[in-house]
Amino acid sequence: MIMNRLIVVSLLSMMIVAGLWSCTQSMADSKNGGSEQIQVPAASPQVKVEAVDQKEYKVLISTEYGDMVVILYNETPLHRDNFLKLAKEGFYDGTIFHRVIRNFMIQGGDPETRNAVAGAQYGNGGPPYTIPAEFNKKYFHKKGALAAARTGDNMNPKKESSGSQFYIVQGQVLTFEQLTSIETRNRIKFSPEQKQAYTTVGGTPFLDQSYTVFGEVVSGLEVIDKIAAVRTLPGDRPEKDVKMTVTLVE
Repeated sequence: MIMNRLIVVSLLSMMIVAGLWSCTQSMADSKNGGSEQIQVPAASPQVKVEAVDQKEYKVLISTEYGDMVVILYNETPLHRDNFLKLAKEGFYDGTIFHRVIRNFMIQGGDPETRNAVAGAQYGNGGPPYTIPAEFNKKYFHKKGALAAARTGDNMNPKKESSGSQFYIVQGQVLTFEQLTSIETRNRIKFSPEQKQAYTTVGGTPFLDQSYTVFGEVVSGLEVIDKIAAVRTLPGDRPEKDVKMTVTLVE
């Protein structure tokens, strides 16, 4: 099986090139002024997890740059339960944010990065299953959104999520004119709540309804900015590894 590296769209480069946003090109296209997709290795079968009670679930993502408290949405139970299961097992502990793009997102969840080799690029690792998409218009890619990475549309038409890889949105503040352009381009309609968030705290609206958003940072938004500002190498891996631990908040 050919394994594809997890890749994402760079908002800043898209603003410079066209003022529009899309995630339909390959990484190679991006290097020539196009855009990237969020991709992970193809895997099957799909994850099957049992729903847990409808209480509020939070996790703590700890890094040397500070802590982020993340709430997991009960309306995305498959993603919620899978993330809780992995956190309980210590799956993410000692892994790194292997791909960081300023003004876009910070990305992690590849277990192969636990013993990362200097200079190597990561993004192929994860459990041998995928998670069915759980799109919910109530949840979108505002700053601090926790979302699941996945393989590209060409090999993943159902937009199923990676079993472990995730990203946290930094994004940028947009204008109403830019949002209108995205609506036209992607044939979607933003709600008043979305427009308010995207024009104040910012985000990556061009990813809405293409990747499952299953949580959000409720404390520690500044940590996203600190990690997103680190110096990176070619391939967007931080020059100095940014390790994490993920634990449940009781």
